[in-house]
Amino acid sequence: MGSKNKLKRFKENETFPNVVQPTREEVLEGFKYKGKWASFFGNDNPIVLELGCGKGEYTVGLARINPNKNHIGIDIKGARFWRGAKTALEEKLNNVAFLRTQIELVDHLFGEGEVSEIWITFPDPQIKYKRTKHRMTNPVFLERYKKILKPGGLIHLKTDSEYMHGYTLGLLQGLGHEILYANHDVYKNEGAPPEVLEIQTFYENQYLEKGKPITYIQFRIN
Repeated sequence: MGSKNKLKRFKENETFPNVVQPTREEVLEGFKYKGKWASFFGNDNPIVLELGCGKGEYTVGLARINPNKNHIGIDIKGARFWRGAKTALEEKLNNVAFLRTQIELVDHLFGEGEVSEIWITFPDPQIKYKRTKHRMTNPVFLERYKKILKPGGLIHLKTDSEYMHGYTLGLLQGLGHEILYANHDVYKNEGAPPEVLEIQTFYENQYLEKGKPITYIQFRIN
């Protein structure tokens, strides 16, 4: 994407009512929507996050399937989720928002028990050992998620990375968390939830064309 195009998208994002772009300082010094997302959406419906939402395809897809839940896609790259934000506005999906910020600040963005579900879709597996701290299912991230999730709140991991799938399963078992469902090839093995099978992103379609299996884990943090 050219820098001219990026700038155009950044400018457009500023005008979108469904895009929130706080500075790091605003997030750390008491973010205005923390614990108050119901006021943003104008209702008390359950909140579902997608972390590292990219173009926002999954956030928008989930919002179409679940109109009685509020969906927030989070990514630091606003030029990417511009597409999802624009689609949501065009389709008049009032249960969609996008938040431009760093995922490691997630517990500064939401109040305790404010979130019902978290989706992590096709994250960078960060395979190198020194990158473990950036892996989105590492123990530090799980603790952040625990703070903002309601008791019994769900986390979904959908990935083409067998490494990320295996790492997460092993970690969850080792830490004694509750694995509700795990599948190492969702399109070959039956039983995956409809949201896993019915929403396919641009990149997922590329992986499928190459014959890569798509894996999925649904779990709770104890």
